[in-house]
Amino acid sequence: MTDTFERSCEHWSEAGRRGMEDFYALATVDYRHLAEALDWVGWLEARQARAGSRALRLLDVACGSGKFPTALSRHGGVAASNTAPIDYALLDPSAFSIAECRRVLPAPFVAGREYETTLQALDCPRDAFDVAWATHALYALTAHELETGLERLLSAVADAGFIAHAHSEAHYLRFYRAYLDDFHAGDGTPYITAEQVVAALERLGVRPRVQEIRYENRAPAARHAQVQGYLQRCAFDDSLDLDQLMAGPNTGPYLNSCLHGDEWRFAQRVLLIFFEA
Repeated sequence: MTDTFERSCEHWSEAGRRGMEDFYALATVDYRHLAEALDWVGWLEARQARAGSRALRLLDVACGSGKFPTALSRHGGVAASNTAPIDYALLDPSAFSIAECRRVLPAPFVAGREYETTLQALDCPRDAFDVAWATHALYALTAHELETGLERLLSAVADAGFIAHAHSEAHYLRFYRAYLDDFHAGDGTPYITAEQVVAALERLGVRPRVQEIRYENRAPAARHAQVQGYLQRCAFDDSLDLDQLMAGPNTGPYLNSCLHGDEWRFAQRVLLIFFEA
């Protein structure tokens, strides 16, 4: 059986573009909420002040298709600010994702170095970056890999960083646990939780500052194909259709609890985890 990480990599590819588009039809709101949760212009300017006259060096961990910097441009006021150009490094195990992110990256972010690798295999000098962020990026790691990856991240960052990750009671994690129980007999690597991220940072001697946001991913019930594609991407499994998921002994009751009349509502609970080097 291919496990969580392998299946996620298979979906981050040109062949998985349709599923990616269905997923982001609902999930783009994740990044809008992140962009509106903080004064990111002020946060970036404070980091720039510490960097001095040179360009701020930023690492995007598991950059995906660039949804977070795009949301910062559209909803976080970053595009309209006087923020200086930012040297934006792209890290992702998928060459497809790196190319997608580079293609859409908006000002003031300027695509720079590429790392086609996982976070836990990141090879760069200590303090190579002023700041780093990982937005909905660490789910497919094992618990052991999480601590290794965070060690690499802390080593690479000279100033500060930010991790956005779903809580154990958020839709992404609840649905994936039910999916593994129903369709993999409970086997397979569950998604890492935000609580595990916080605990791992604390074991590494970091005292993170945590902020929580709650919202819903919504779609009309009539948008059957799109919701099916979204859920398939949540599980990185397009072999199951919506009817099969609705019939699962665990996924079925869970999904029925998300259906409110003529609308799907997938409840999210996300921790914004800030750390300083």
